[in-house]
Amino acid sequence: MTEQNTRLGIWLMILTTFIFAIQDGLSRHLAGEYNVLMVVMIRYWFFAAFVITVATRKAGGIRAAAKTSQPILQATRGVLLALEICVMVLGFTYLGLIESQAVFIAYPLIIAALSGPILGESVGWRRWSAIGVGFVGVMIILEPGFGVFAPAAILPLISAFMFAIYGLLNRYVSRKDTAATSFFWTGWTGAVVMTALGVWFWEPMSGPDWALMSTLCVTGAIGHYILIRVYELAEASAVQPFAYFQLGFGSLVGIFAFGESIRTNVAIGAGLIIAAGLFTLWRERQKR
Repeated sequence: MTEQNTRLGIWLMILTTFIFAIQDGLSRHLAGEYNVLMVVMIRYWFFAAFVITVATRKAGGIRAAAKTSQPILQATRGVLLALEICVMVLGFTYLGLIESQAVFIAYPLIIAALSGPILGESVGWRRWSAIGVGFVGVMIILEPGFGVFAPAAILPLISAFMFAIYGLLNRYVSRKDTAATSFFWTGWTGAVVMTALGVWFWEPMSGPDWALMSTLCVTGAIGHYILIRVYELAEASAVQPFAYFQLGFGSLVGIFAFGESIRTNVAIGAGLIIAAGLFTLWRERQKR
């Protein structure tokens, strides 16, 4: 990887976080007006059409993209990601963008914690310490024991656990399958499961909201495509720290589009999570 490619990869990662923050804002609005399962289902229809189109333009077409020796794991990945999106979007409607994303950014720490038992990777005491600090940050944000603890506050944490397992499964299947194969399976399996769940909750959508839904679908496809380019250009350890920009962009969307505010405990907790996550990424890079 050249220095120029790494620099471009970093800028594309920042662009990706901006696109995903816009996407989260659109998801929050639509899920506040319509059933979450229906919103995610429509999003996946477009996503599936996108991955199939990409596959047909590659050498070997759909047959090559779908070829895998681990179909159960690939299908599990796709279903898990679709369900994780549902949980996260539901969290947006109850907690807003800022607090949901402040908890969700703990997922790299969960990946580090679970990489030992799932992937057999060694996790030293320094990384365990960082993981502990990160979860102190999560507790500061959630404030268990202070007043009435809202059960909905646990939604972004569940989402972070689901996304972390999805990330670990990505690493596992990448030992045998290409990124193109994983991308293809993510799209079509997610579309199948979301259609099975969401078709029962169909409701009419207004013209303006159809426009926002179309924008959501397009931003989702563009965001995933750019993210693929990011990892083609640069090493994950070089660009992953910049994924935290999504919390900043998401906070701006939450403040200006939905009138949210940043509570002190959320700022402190998010700061601890980001610091612990950056340290964990640094240690991983040092070990490599």
